[in-house]
Amino acid sequence: MTRVPRDGLVLAIDQGSGGPKVGYVTVTGEPVWWHYERSDSVHGAEVQDPEQWWSTIVDVARRGLAEGVDPGRVVGVSVTGQWASTVPVDADGCPVGECLMWSDTRGSEHSAERFGGPVAGYSPRPLATWLRRSGGIPNPAGADPIAHMLHLDRDRPEVRANARWYLEPVDYLTMRFTGVAAASPMSMTGAWLTDNRDLSQAAYDPQLVRLAGIDPGTLPPLVPSGSVIGTVRADVAELIGIPASAQVITGAPDLHNAAVASGCVRLYAPHASLGTTAWISCPVPAKKTDVIRSMAAVPGVGDGRYLLANNQDNAGRALEWFKGAFAPDLSYAALLAQAAAVPPGAGDVLFTPWLTGERSPIDNRRARGGFHNLSLDTGRAELARAVLEGVAFNLRWLLGGAEKFAGMRLNPIRLIGGGAREGLWCQILADVCDRSFARVADPLIAGLRGCGLFFGLATGTVQREEIRALVPVDRTFAPDPATRAAYDRLFAQFPKLHSRNKAMFASLN
Repeated sequence: MTRVPRDGLVLAIDQGSGGPKVGYVTVTGEPVWWHYERSDSVHGAEVQDPEQWWSTIVDVARRGLAEGVDPGRVVGVSVTGQWASTVPVDADGCPVGECLMWSDTRGSEHSAERFGGPVAGYSPRPLATWLRRSGGIPNPAGADPIAHMLHLDRDRPEVRANARWYLEPVDYLTMRFTGVAAASPMSMTGAWLTDNRDLSQAAYDPQLVRLAGIDPGTLPPLVPSGSVIGTVRADVAELIGIPASAQVITGAPDLHNAAVASGCVRLYAPHASLGTTAWISCPVPAKKTDVIRSMAAVPGVGDGRYLLANNQDNAGRALEWFKGAFAPDLSYAALLAQAAAVPPGAGDVLFTPWLTGERSPIDNRRARGGFHNLSLDTGRAELARAVLEGVAFNLRWLLGGAEKFAGMRLNPIRLIGGGAREGLWCQILADVCDRSFARVADPLIAGLRGCGLFFGLATGTVQREEIRALVPVDRTFAPDPATRAAYDRLFAQFPKLHSRNKAMFASLN
């Protein structure tokens, strides 16, 4: 591993569900140049084209150099993005099929056969084995890497015949840069195939692989999280225009990257992400699982600690859906201005954001969203505010579970994600959750900042104790006590809307 200068540049890639963000960021996390290639793939799409990701990334990386970024300063490549998705590739790392996204449930029949049962939807014996060893278990409803692999193996012979590896998106991209098939306990979190009782080991658990029923030969070799995989392939370096000596580190799921990007790498330092989806997380010292609320401590950022993993399925995507369905004539700024004119509580209208089901704090893929308590006085402005507040109510519900998991009150909370650009939404989060939210500067590109800092950690250029100070905060949103009564009264009804409608969800979906 070659030491790099602190002003060296990292080609940073954040491959989110809504398209890639690509930029050049210093090793200490300062963005120098970036571009967001937005796609329309977040509207329920279950597959994406990984070859299109790659061509977009190459084009944007070249554009950055053409617009003034000095290629001689580029010392590395760092990738983050969506996880629990699967890209089948050949021996050269080229895709032989589409990426099965984290929302793809076509393998659910095979997962239900292996893992389904009467204990919270799981078969008791696999559940006990997985929780003891890994901390989580593949879901009988599918929508995770094991279901994807089973689906490809059993239902897609034309893909299986050409596939050498099944890779997470971040590992697919690192292989395109290096030619090396590699994953880490961090990137393979969603597959639950590592024995997480001992984080010093980077190896698959043979018993879990056998119980999963997948071909171990399709699993990429594991290397330690946050380590250097290799250097950029000569042909890729020439194609983009960066040095072939640039080092490439292991890809990081967006959850892990967010811990670094928010500066929250110390034990119990909380961060929240308000992007396409949402979560609340913090580093924790020990392996633990909350089956009821679908939360688990997963391998952390390569520091021997764990990271709290949970996920609220719809956040920014709920607002995007609402605008497309109810306000296509308005800009986001105009829509949010209408919502801001409505008093807190949205006229007592409640919105449940379970448009594609939910994962945490309840695991119900059949749940669906809705507006509740509408009247003839309800207009588009009230509905828009109710969407913002509904996402916040769900996050408050999630926060309650996260604090039980951590065993302490989490406050203040650092905030990242594209939704955090909207001050109105940040203030609603603070008011609904009764917590202070410290917004990280440039929250939309926090993932790119995290890529730079992750590279700094991997190469020893940046020390862990420096991270928090290297991440700037541009504003802190404190809860307004005047909203407390209205939001507490509405939140008291929010979880009940799920429990009262579970039978309907199961019947209709």
